[in-house]
Amino acid sequence: MNFLSNTNIDFISKRKIAFIISGLLIIAGIVSWIIHGGPQYGIDFTGGTLFEFDFTPDTVETPPVEIQAIRNILSSEGFSDAVIQEFGNPNIVLIKIKTSENPHEDEEALMSILRTNFPNYAANKTEVDFLRRSEHVGSKVGKELRGKAIYAILIAMLGIIIYIWWRFELTFGFAAVLALLHDVVITVGLLSILNIEITISVIAALLAIVGYSLNDTIVLFVRIREDLKIYRKENYDSIINHSINEVLSRTVITSLTTLIVVMILFFFGGEGIRAFSTTLLIGILVGTYSSIFIASPVLVAYRNWKTKHTEKKHRRI
Repeated sequence: MNFLSNTNIDFISKRKIAFIISGLLIIAGIVSWIIHGGPQYGIDFTGGTLFEFDFTPDTVETPPVEIQAIRNILSSEGFSDAVIQEFGNPNIVLIKIKTSENPHEDEEALMSILRTNFPNYAANKTEVDFLRRSEHVGSKVGKELRGKAIYAILIAMLGIIIYIWWRFELTFGFAAVLALLHDVVITVGLLSILNIEITISVIAALLAIVGYSLNDTIVLFVRIREDLKIYRKENYDSIINHSINEVLSRTVITSLTTLIVVMILFFFGGEGIRAFSTTLLIGILVGTYSSIFIASPVLVAYRNWKTKHTEKKHRRI
């Protein structure tokens, strides 16, 4: 299928608009980080205990439980730092508390408080039915996982620079890594805006995005390298434009087919993988955009800067 054949879109002339859009998205993410006091790490990285309670009403007449009511009760009982949110439907509630020395005692205390204050939702349930699951991660383990996750992303970036330097040239390597950093920063910023915590599954999705976006970028760079040999007499900008238009059909089809799978995960995968699928969904869209509007225009911007710098040098001589 080649439904975008013979296109002649001038992508490079629109690079300033693309840079502005990317800048605004990055600023929006940074503002969200400032408002939230930094990236919102999940229990995987901060340490703590997560509880999943089933607040399905015992009778049909009983309305769904109110999150604010749970928050008020727990605050008055000494759990003011608890994070409370719905999980999939209004009857399933997640409660996250910071690490303590006795997580088992916290579990018993929470169970007692909630059963006492919300009898219409807990009286007819066994402890196993009311408390669906609990997960505990120590603060030390959380910090180690966070450090390893950062190292994994940095090592991946370094490996990419070396690989593309070997396959193409150093300029291409830095352009690719800049596009990947652009993808990761915007994705994490949008996750912050959407109040999605960064967990191990989100890190896995970010690394998948890096691989996906890099694949798109390398396909384009291969075409640019070939076209630079074929169209030597043409303007550098027009060669880049020609290369982008040549791979545009492949880029769009690949992105659409991948998006179909990710959207199925997003809509039918359930809350357990919602953060993972959301990260992939954002990342694929941003990655496709960056391979066209960031990676290639960076090459053009560097070439233009180098040309002007060389001309100034010759004038001085």
